[in-house]
Amino acid sequence: MLDSNIQFLKGVGPNRALKLQKLNIFTIGDLLNYLPVKYEDRRKVKTINEISEPGKYLLKVKLIEKPKHNRIKKNMTIIKAICKDDTGFITLTFFNNDFLMDKLITGEWYYVFGNVKIAYGKLETTNPEIESADKDWKAGRIMPVYGLTYGLSNNEITKLVKTAFEIYYNSIHNILPEEIIKEYKLTSRKEALINLHFPSDLRKYSLAKKTLAFEKLLIMQLGLFNIKNNFLKEISHIRLNNKDLAERMLAYLPYKLTNAQFKVIDEINEDLKSNKAMNRLIQGDVGSGKTVVAVYTMLVAVSSGYQASMMAPTEILALQHYATIKECIDLAGLNIKAEVLTGSTKAKERQEILRKLKDGELDIIVGTHALIEDNVEFKNLGLVVTDEQHRFGVRQRAKLSNKGNAPHILVMTATPIPRTLALMLYGDLDISLIDEMPPGRQKVITYVISEKEKERAYDFIKKHLDSGRQAYIIAPLVEESENLDLDSATDLYEELKSSYFSGYSLGLLHGKMTSGEKEEVINKFYEGKISALVSTTVVEVGVNVPNATVMLVLNAERFGLAQLHQLRGRVGRGRYQSYCILVNESKSKKSRDRMNILKRTNNGFIIAEEDMRIRGPGDFFGIRQHGLSKFDIQNIVNDVETLQQVRLLSKKIMKENPGLTGPGYQNLKREIANLFKDETIAFN
Repeated sequence: MLDSNIQFLKGVGPNRALKLQKLNIFTIGDLLNYLPVKYEDRRKVKTINEISEPGKYLLKVKLIEKPKHNRIKKNMTIIKAICKDDTGFITLTFFNNDFLMDKLITGEWYYVFGNVKIAYGKLETTNPEIESADKDWKAGRIMPVYGLTYGLSNNEITKLVKTAFEIYYNSIHNILPEEIIKEYKLTSRKEALINLHFPSDLRKYSLAKKTLAFEKLLIMQLGLFNIKNNFLKEISHIRLNNKDLAERMLAYLPYKLTNAQFKVIDEINEDLKSNKAMNRLIQGDVGSGKTVVAVYTMLVAVSSGYQASMMAPTEILALQHYATIKECIDLAGLNIKAEVLTGSTKAKERQEILRKLKDGELDIIVGTHALIEDNVEFKNLGLVVTDEQHRFGVRQRAKLSNKGNAPHILVMTATPIPRTLALMLYGDLDISLIDEMPPGRQKVITYVISEKEKERAYDFIKKHLDSGRQAYIIAPLVEESENLDLDSATDLYEELKSSYFSGYSLGLLHGKMTSGEKEEVINKFYEGKISALVSTTVVEVGVNVPNATVMLVLNAERFGLAQLHQLRGRVGRGRYQSYCILVNESKSKKSRDRMNILKRTNNGFIIAEEDMRIRGPGDFFGIRQHGLSKFDIQNIVNDVETLQQVRLLSKKIMKENPGLTGPGYQNLKREIANLFKDETIAFN
């Protein structure tokens, strides 16, 4: 029933169905699972004399005279309606709502909900919601606010959700087995959904939120555990136990590895000599030396007679890794053939690389997504390395590993994630941690300033540019937003180019540029042809310019601390003292506390733990961090305890009932298979 086409729900039809599809709502079930982004509290009706400051209010008012209707422009009309209650008067103003002239009846009472402004002691609200007082079903309730698309109002979606509940409420079945619902004091799925759309009180809302969070996390964790188990069951006939080339490289390095790096190398070597395919994640802060550990592992593969590949999410990062690998090989004087393959590799060169790879003439290949294309063939692939794990799904890793006979897999990420979350997100991987920085690496000095001090920051940047250094200036949005008063990268670039930095070479970088345009700008910055780069967070990963010494982040309060730490990691990569300046425009204590964490420490894992403690796991993920939108758990996970409970329960289920058999488990099994339909799931 819940998989019925949304088009056939009363009030939808073909045209509205197309609009709903833009929100990924195709079925009744999709609509019921389309949760509000926030809520409006309409439980209390205010009297006019209670309103002393601007804000959103619910009023019950009487229309005291016929509304005035005027055309003020060719395509704009205005309606002015004077209303009152027992305590005062208010003017309702409507733009381009001509249909209301037939609905607004003098002497009738209405519920009005909207933003009230106060000017010279008079109250006015523009384009408020208005309903007759004898039939408005929203007054006295907490009402949902949904994410919208063009042509669909919040009112329309709210009514459709209400209709869906009226018709299909009894078709909503539990996904969690009854025993789990009782043991963890959760509620039924139908009660959880209705209280997330139309919460009657805070207690029921909190229980509903916990239930759905628990459900979603359990589905994700069991799916990842199954993938991991399937990988581990895969007997690997690839023995990588010749460490001669790798140890030779270490001997020629101009520095000694840290104890943390040696510890991870030991863990990797244990995996490589077992009879199971390695499936390990290296989590390490920016600059902690993950790449050298990866190169060591690749050299073990090569000296054991196999090929190794490394996949990175961007061409810039792939080229950087290739340069590091070549440097390590050349330092040790090793006779190893390595190449780089990306989307912009020329056809003739590409053809030759593919031939060498297939014939076994290449030992190491570094590249982007180009490596997983069907025409890329290996002679004997023994090791697959992927960088920045959250940019690649399990399926993409599997596609690359399928080019060999159960090769070993090593994954790297510089994104600091609290261990509690890492265990959840990377449930299909064993985790190694490089939690020690190489000696001698400079600490980036961090300042937190207010918006008023921005010009001083610009002067500070100029001094560095004048001495031959470079800088980043980060703006959070690409274009102007009507809803958020934030600096956009494009506008900021134009403003700074014509004012503060008119005598300097400025560059612009943002996510809406083509990959070719991005590469051109980054290369110019790397070559020193651009002094200061105005950018969005696309520089967060993979831009390495040792000459850049200042990172200025505007509206820093809008970012997660982990993301700010990643941005800060773009400077301090050379021999010059570097600085990160965060412009905090929020006056809240919470925001000040968060910024001060960055001032106190450069340890990404401490920062991530503190950020999660202050904001909660749901907020920690941010809007798009870590590629988790697929699992839809942003803003729904609100306590670490739930994460820990789910992980322990998942382990117990995998031990006692790995096939998910028995009463109540079929729906859970189906949901896992559906979520991971692109991945390898097989319950045993």
